[in-house]
Amino acid sequence: MLTARSRIPIRLFLGLALAIVLDTGVQLLWKTAVDSVPPAASMTLTVETAILQQPLFIVVGALMIAQLLNWLKVLAHADLSYAKPITSLSYVTVSVGSVILLGESIHLLQVAGIVMVIAGVWLVSRSGHAGAQPEMADR
Repeated sequence: MLTARSRIPIRLFLGLALAIVLDTGVQLLWKTAVDSVPPAASMTLTVETAILQQPLFIVVGALMIAQLLNWLKVLAHADLSYAKPITSLSYVTVSVGSVILLGESIHLLQVAGIVMVIAGVWLVSRSGHAGAQPEMADR
């Protein structure tokens, strides 16, 4: 049972949720952008040409910058050992999104892995987020 002391502050909760959403969006859009590059051209295209032919690469870049800025905020409020495992829920959301949006399939072993990720995140979430220690803030 969560006590008042172990509850996740709303700002941290929203930051972690946004990290998961941004990572999911980056991965799904990146895959979509790569799939839209003609296969024969992929070996000869420069990065600049690929970006010009598929503007989704620019969106992916913008989302990565948003991820960075959000991650800096999250780490200001939680230990890395807490925050990173929680954001591994993006493995689950990317898998589900790839099935729903990209028509991919998930095999039984992948489902087992997804269940283990969810169980691991639940266990980590019970440990507390700690965050910046008061004595460290004064230094």
